[in-house]
Amino acid sequence: MHVRDRRVKRTQNLLAQALLALIAEKGYDAITIRDITERADIGYATFFRHYRDKDELLRDVADVVINELLEILFGQQPGQEPAAVGQLIFRYVADHSAVVRVLLGSRGPASLVQHVIQRGSENVLRQNKPRPDSPVPAEIAAHHLVASSIALIQWWIEHDMPYSPEHMGEIYRQLIVQPTLTSAFIIDPA
Repeated sequence: MHVRDRRVKRTQNLLAQALLALIAEKGYDAITIRDITERADIGYATFFRHYRDKDELLRDVADVVINELLEILFGQQPGQEPAAVGQLIFRYVADHSAVVRVLLGSRGPASLVQHVIQRGSENVLRQNKPRPDSPVPAEIAAHHLVASSIALIQWWIEHDMPYSPEHMGEIYRQLIVQPTLTSAFIIDPA
């Protein structure tokens, strides 16, 4: 059974790598399952033993990246310095820039970015208590925080990462986290 698990993971990894390479080359919408299986050197029928369609494969690939980013964002101790969290985010993006570029880039599916925003916003709302006197509803602030973070990551990648992760962490804190969290959520000084 252990050998079968390794073969399944190996096949899924080959399919994921093929999908990412093809998205970078010609965009998600232009890719067929046949393209993916040929690039991965996997039988066409084998694809369907693992995934219903290319959308499910993409979600599988994206979920790994999303979960890792959400762990960085929300796995920190309460009261952790936002610039330090930002540095961790941008180090992660730098270390995984090829994958993140494909998933969040202009050639990837727009629905994926919406999926990331939705999951991230849900986490922001779970992790933060809304400020009752705020004119900004918590759900709008959560959406803004996540969407702005993604936009900053996209800008950084599209401009070939001209600033260090440390600098980007400070930009993240000053531009996104500090204004949004302080206006809409109760900050726990911890």
